[in-house]
Amino acid sequence: MTARVELTVTDSDTAQALGSGDVPVLGTPRVLALAEAATVVATAQRMPAGMTTVGTRVELDHKAPTPVGRTVVAQAQLAKVDGRRLLFEVAVTDGEATVAEGRIERVLVDRHKFVGRAFGEAESAG
Repeated sequence: MTARVELTVTDSDTAQALGSGDVPVLGTPRVLALAEAATVVATAQRMPAGMTTVGTRVELDHKAPTPVGRTVVAQAQLAKVDGRRLLFEVAVTDGEATVAEGRIERVLVDRHKFVGRAFGEAESAG
């Protein structure tokens, strides 16, 4: 499973806008969200009915700054399957330059049960 997603960096994607820094370049939280989006697209291609994946672990090295106006591409490739756990290798690039790279783990879950458990816990905690 592989997938790719693109983003043209806007002011709302910057570290300043996201509160993750004070520089006007692509913020790490947005880099991570883009990389995760690529893993979601990759899993959606073969998702059994009623199932979804949720992110459980991330290792990401943000290596280079990207200014507003540039287009970055996130690519995800399934590297390993261990039961319900899916490990993806991810890379975000700006042309030939590597902006970020790492690994994202997702777990296959029953969508209805997962959402029900989340709302059940929220109601009992309230």
